[in-house]
Amino acid sequence: MRVVLMWLVMAGAAWAQDRSGEFDYYVLSLSWSPNWCAYEGDARGSDQCDARHDHGWILHGLWPQYHRGWPEYCQTAERQPSRAMTRDMADIMGTSGLAWHQWKKHGVCSGLSAPAYYALSREAYGRVVRPEVFRKLDKTVKLPASVVEEAFLQANPGMEPDGVTITCRQGHIQEARICLSRDLDPVPCGRDVVRDCTAKDALFTPVR
Repeated sequence: MRVVLMWLVMAGAAWAQDRSGEFDYYVLSLSWSPNWCAYEGDARGSDQCDARHDHGWILHGLWPQYHRGWPEYCQTAERQPSRAMTRDMADIMGTSGLAWHQWKKHGVCSGLSAPAYYALSREAYGRVVRPEVFRKLDKTVKLPASVVEEAFLQANPGMEPDGVTITCRQGHIQEARICLSRDLDPVPCGRDVVRDCTAKDALFTPVR
Protein backbone atom coordinates (compact mmCIF):
# COMPACT_ATOMS: atom_id res chain seq x y z
CA MET A 1 0.00 0.00 0.00
CA ARG A 2 2.80 2.43 0.90
CA VAL A 3 4.52 1.82 -2.44
CA VAL A 4 1.26 2.40 -4.35
CA LEU A 5 0.60 5.63 -2.44
CA MET A 6 4.11 6.89 -3.14
CA TRP A 7 3.70 6.11 -6.85
CA LEU A 8 0.41 8.00 -6.98
CA VAL A 9 1.94 11.05 -5.29
CA MET A 10 4.87 11.05 -7.74
CA ALA A 11 2.57 10.59 -10.70
CA GLY A 12 0.38 13.46 -9.50
CA ALA A 13 3.40 15.75 -9.15
CA ALA A 14 4.52 14.95 -12.68
CA TRP A 15 1.00 15.47 -14.04
CA ALA A 16 0.77 18.84 -12.32
CA GLN A 17 4.03 20.17 -13.79
CA ASP A 18 3.71 23.64 -15.26
CA ARG A 19 3.41 23.74 -19.04
CA SER A 20 5.56 26.07 -21.09
CA GLY A 21 3.70 28.99 -22.64
CA GLU A 22 0.69 28.76 -20.32
CA PHE A 23 0.60 31.86 -18.13
CA ASP A 24 -1.34 35.10 -17.72
CA TYR A 25 1.18 37.96 -17.63
CA TYR A 26 4.81 38.84 -16.97
CA VAL A 27 6.55 40.32 -13.96
CA LEU A 28 9.55 42.45 -14.88
CA SER A 29 11.86 42.39 -11.87
CA LEU A 30 14.38 45.23 -11.53
CA SER A 31 17.02 44.95 -8.80
CA TRP A 32 18.93 47.95 -7.41
CA SER A 33 22.44 46.61 -7.86
CA PRO A 34 24.27 48.68 -5.18
CA ASN A 35 21.87 47.40 -2.52
CA TRP A 36 22.29 43.78 -3.60
CA CYS A 37 26.05 44.23 -3.55
CA ALA A 38 25.89 45.72 -0.05
CA TYR A 39 23.95 42.86 1.54
CA GLU A 40 25.11 39.91 -0.58
CA GLY A 41 27.10 40.51 -3.76
CA ASP A 42 30.27 41.97 -2.24
CA ALA A 43 30.61 39.02 0.13
CA ARG A 44 30.23 36.63 -2.80
CA GLY A 45 32.83 38.50 -4.86
CA SER A 46 30.32 38.95 -7.70
CA ASP A 47 31.67 40.62 -10.83
CA GLN A 48 28.46 42.62 -10.89
CA CYS A 49 29.80 44.56 -7.90
CA ASP A 50 33.25 45.27 -9.34
CA ALA A 51 34.24 48.95 -9.17
CA ARG A 52 34.60 49.15 -12.96
CA HIS A 53 30.81 48.81 -13.31
CA ASP A 54 28.21 51.43 -12.45
CA HIS A 55 25.07 49.30 -12.42
CA GLY A 56 21.89 50.87 -11.08
CA TRP A 57 18.58 49.14 -11.82
CA ILE A 58 19.50 45.84 -13.44
CA LEU A 59 17.19 43.25 -14.94
CA HIS A 60 16.72 40.48 -12.40
CA GLY A 61 14.32 38.68 -14.69
CA LEU A 62 11.17 38.53 -16.79
CA TRP A 63 8.88 36.03 -15.08
CA PRO A 64 5.77 34.35 -16.54
CA GLN A 65 3.04 34.63 -13.93
CA TYR A 66 -0.44 33.27 -13.27
CA HIS A 67 -3.11 35.49 -11.70
CA ARG A 68 -2.40 33.35 -8.64
CA GLY A 69 0.97 31.65 -8.43
CA TRP A 70 3.58 31.21 -11.13
CA PRO A 71 5.11 28.49 -13.31
CA GLU A 72 8.77 27.54 -13.02
CA TYR A 73 11.19 24.91 -14.36
CA CYS A 74 8.77 23.96 -17.15
CA GLN A 75 9.62 21.27 -19.66
CA THR A 76 10.59 22.73 -23.02
CA ALA A 77 11.85 21.40 -26.32
CA GLU A 78 13.82 24.60 -26.91
CA ARG A 79 17.60 24.47 -26.96
CA GLN A 80 19.56 25.81 -24.01
CA PRO A 81 21.16 29.24 -24.48
CA SER A 82 24.78 29.36 -25.52
CA ARG A 83 27.46 30.97 -23.38
CA ALA A 84 27.57 33.82 -25.87
CA MET A 85 23.84 34.46 -25.39
CA THR A 86 24.08 34.64 -21.60
CA ARG A 87 27.26 36.71 -21.77
CA ASP A 88 25.54 39.23 -24.04
CA MET A 89 22.86 39.79 -21.38
CA ALA A 90 25.36 40.74 -18.67
CA ASP A 91 25.23 44.44 -19.60
CA ILE A 92 21.69 44.69 -18.22
CA MET A 93 21.62 41.64 -15.92
CA GLY A 94 24.95 42.06 -14.15
CA THR A 95 26.33 38.60 -14.85
CA SER A 96 25.96 35.83 -17.41
CA GLY A 97 25.21 33.48 -14.53
CA LEU A 98 22.03 35.36 -13.67
CA ALA A 99 20.98 35.27 -17.34
CA TRP A 100 21.43 31.49 -17.38
CA HIS A 101 19.54 31.01 -14.12
CA GLN A 102 16.62 33.12 -15.33
CA TRP A 103 16.29 31.04 -18.48
CA LYS A 104 16.49 27.77 -16.56
CA LYS A 105 13.84 28.76 -14.02
CA HIS A 106 11.56 31.23 -15.85
CA GLY A 107 12.44 31.45 -19.53
CA VAL A 108 11.58 27.79 -20.10
CA CYS A 109 8.00 28.63 -19.07
CA SER A 110 7.60 31.46 -21.59
CA GLY A 111 7.01 29.22 -24.62
CA LEU A 112 9.82 31.09 -26.39
CA SER A 113 13.22 30.05 -27.61
CA ALA A 114 16.17 31.27 -25.56
CA PRO A 115 17.10 34.00 -28.11
CA ALA A 116 13.47 35.18 -28.24
CA TYR A 117 13.15 35.16 -24.45
CA TYR A 118 16.30 37.23 -24.00
CA ALA A 119 15.21 39.62 -26.76
CA LEU A 120 11.80 40.07 -25.10
CA SER A 121 13.48 40.57 -21.72
CA ARG A 122 15.69 43.30 -23.19
CA GLU A 123 12.69 44.93 -24.83
CA ALA A 124 10.73 44.91 -21.56
CA TYR A 125 13.71 46.39 -19.71
CA GLY A 126 13.98 49.13 -22.32
CA ARG A 127 10.29 50.01 -22.17
CA VAL A 128 10.32 50.83 -18.47
CA VAL A 129 11.78 54.22 -17.58
CA ARG A 130 14.09 53.77 -14.61
CA PRO A 131 14.00 56.94 -12.47
CA GLU A 132 17.28 58.85 -12.78
CA VAL A 133 16.91 60.44 -9.36
CA PHE A 134 18.38 57.38 -7.63
CA ARG A 135 21.59 57.59 -9.65
CA LYS A 136 22.15 61.09 -8.28
CA LEU A 137 22.54 59.94 -4.68
CA ASP A 138 26.02 60.51 -3.24
CA LYS A 139 25.49 58.68 0.05
CA THR A 140 23.34 55.95 1.54
CA VAL A 141 19.93 57.24 2.59
CA LYS A 142 16.89 55.87 4.44
CA LEU A 143 13.52 56.28 2.79
CA PRO A 144 10.03 54.77 2.70
CA ALA A 145 9.57 52.05 0.09
CA SER A 146 6.55 54.02 -1.13
CA VAL A 147 8.89 56.79 -2.34
CA VAL A 148 10.54 54.35 -4.74
CA GLU A 149 7.15 53.24 -6.07
CA GLU A 150 6.07 56.85 -6.58
CA ALA A 151 9.27 57.58 -8.51
CA PHE A 152 8.49 54.74 -10.93
CA LEU A 153 4.89 55.89 -11.34
CA GLN A 154 5.97 59.45 -12.11
CA ALA A 155 8.55 58.25 -14.64
CA ASN A 156 6.04 55.90 -16.30
CA PRO A 157 2.66 57.67 -16.62
CA GLY A 158 0.97 54.59 -18.09
CA MET A 159 1.49 52.58 -14.91
CA GLU A 160 -0.96 52.32 -12.03
CA PRO A 161 -0.11 51.78 -8.34
CA ASP A 162 -1.41 48.20 -8.41
CA GLY A 163 0.94 47.43 -11.31
CA VAL A 164 4.15 48.19 -9.41
CA THR A 165 5.45 46.47 -6.28
CA ILE A 166 8.54 47.42 -4.26
CA THR A 167 10.23 44.70 -2.20
CA CYS A 168 12.78 44.92 0.61
CA ARG A 169 15.46 42.58 1.92
CA GLN A 170 17.71 42.85 4.94
CA GLY A 171 16.60 46.43 5.55
CA HIS A 172 17.36 47.54 1.97
CA ILE A 173 15.17 48.34 -1.00
CA GLN A 174 15.50 45.17 -3.04
CA GLU A 175 13.46 45.26 -6.24
CA ALA A 176 10.85 47.05 -8.28
CA ARG A 177 8.49 44.48 -9.79
CA ILE A 178 6.39 45.71 -12.68
CA CYS A 179 3.50 43.74 -14.15
CA LEU A 180 3.22 43.60 -17.93
CA SER A 181 0.96 41.89 -20.43
CA ARG A 182 2.31 39.42 -22.98
CA ASP A 183 2.59 42.48 -25.27
CA LEU A 184 4.54 44.28 -22.52
CA ASP A 185 1.83 46.80 -21.69
CA PRO A 186 1.29 47.73 -18.01
CA VAL A 187 -1.32 45.57 -16.24
CA PRO A 188 -2.45 45.13 -12.61
CA CYS A 189 -0.44 42.67 -10.55
CA GLY A 190 -2.05 39.54 -9.17
CA ARG A 191 -2.56 38.89 -5.48
CA ASP A 192 0.76 37.06 -5.13
CA VAL A 193 2.77 40.00 -6.49
CA VAL A 194 0.96 43.13 -5.33
CA ARG A 195 2.15 43.15 -1.70
CA ASP A 196 4.50 46.11 -1.18
CA CYS A 197 7.27 46.49 1.35
CA THR A 198 5.93 48.70 4.15
CA ALA A 199 9.29 49.84 5.52
CA LYS A 200 9.53 53.54 6.33
CA ASP A 201 13.34 53.61 6.63
CA ALA A 202 14.71 51.20 4.03
CA LEU A 203 18.34 51.71 3.05
CA PHE A 204 19.21 52.89 -0.45
CA THR A 205 22.88 52.69 -1.43
CA PRO A 206 24.30 55.00 -4.14
CA VAL A 207 25.95 53.85 -7.37
CA ARG A 208 29.67 53.64 -6.72
